Amino acid sequence: TVQNYKMELLGIDIGGSGIKAAIVDVEKGELISERHRIPTPRPAVPEAIVEVIAEMVAHFDWKGAVGVCFPTVVVDGKALSKSNMDAAWLNFQVDQYFQERCDLPFYVVNDADAAAMAEMKFGAGREKNGVVIVITVGTGLGSGVFHDGKLLPNIELGHVFGVDGKPIEHYAADSARKREGLKFKEWAKRFDFFLHHVIRVFRPDTFIIGGGTSKKMDKFQQHLTIDVPIYAAEKLNNAGIIGAAMFANEAHH
Repeated sequence: TVQNYKMELLGIDIGGSGIKAAIVDVEKGELISERHRIPTPRPAVPEAIVEVIAEMVAHFDWKGAVGVCFPTVVVDGKALSKSNMDAAWLNFQVDQYFQERCDLPFYVVNDADAAAMAEMKFGAGREKNGVVIVITVGTGLGSGVFHDGKLLPNIELGHVFGVDGKPIEHYAADSARKREGLKFKEWAKRFDFFLHHVIRVFRPDTFIIGGGTSKKMDKFQQHLTIDVPIYAAEKLNNAGIIGAAMFANEAHH
């Protein structure tokens, strides 16, 4: 079957624990297929990941362009950090590698940027101008920074140094809450510390909280002491898939 390139693209979200994919209507910002999930191989080396990507393409019997969001800094389809993946990804040309294996055009973007793009166009960021910072809270702390709707790519706020000299995400991400068995109130103090730091540096007009933790805003929002409006993301766990497809659609035309 020949897909309509304009409307529908396959979006794949590569995460630390799972790889998720669906066919996306990029004009509406909605999934038009069931979401398919495969656990992320361990170790998350290129040879193992590319086989899952090929499996996803086959699962959807996909023949068009593919958008992939990837949990590292990505510039021109190349991973410039290893983040929560394997060290083998450092300076790795991800798009070309996937393209050669699947014989389809691939477009690769940072995962937090992808989720933020979906949120800005189709979710909580609609019609919000000025400086909007989308923070995805999960295994790490991802960030997408926008000025008047335009993305400043690859800004990794979760990688600023934290209290222990390690990246702040080690102290304030949801993985730290789980690892240390913190109650939401205790964890919220850490997240609040992080947000205050971001405000000192960027002075944003709006925060949007995405990632899995955004579904639990009611458990921690009241413990945050920042004076910047904060909203829960609307696209939740589908934001990465939608944003990856949007990115591919823009890059492909």
